[in-house]
Amino acid sequence: QVQLVESGGGLVQAGGSLRLSCAASGLTFSNYCMGWFRRAPGKEREFVATIGWNGGATYYADSVKGRYTISRDNAKNMVYLQMNNLKPEDTAVYYCKASFRSSWNYWGQGTQVTVSS
Repeated sequence: QVQLVESGGGLVQAGGSLRLSCAASGLTFSNYCMGWFRRAPGKEREFVATIGWNGGATYYADSVKGRYTISRDNAKNMVYLQMNNLKPEDTAVYYCKASFRSSWNYWGQGTQVTVSS
């Protein structure tokens, strides 16, 4: 049984920071690419960031590049998303994703991030 549990969401003022965490269990964590996606109210789910199995390759959506940092700790089966200089348009439910060989995909339940002006 694979389980991904996000935490760290909440309410923050514009310009503030949050760090999201995703705890993985039931999988060989180092075999998986990890990523973050988000879904804003009334919008489709969009890609935010991804990180390779060894943490050496990262990629970000243009909308968050320079403000967000994805990282992972394979010893702890954890992936993180550091979000700085948050904007109201960052408000969304953020989801953690694990992917193995581009076909074995798992999703967390999501954590709400709300950015107020």
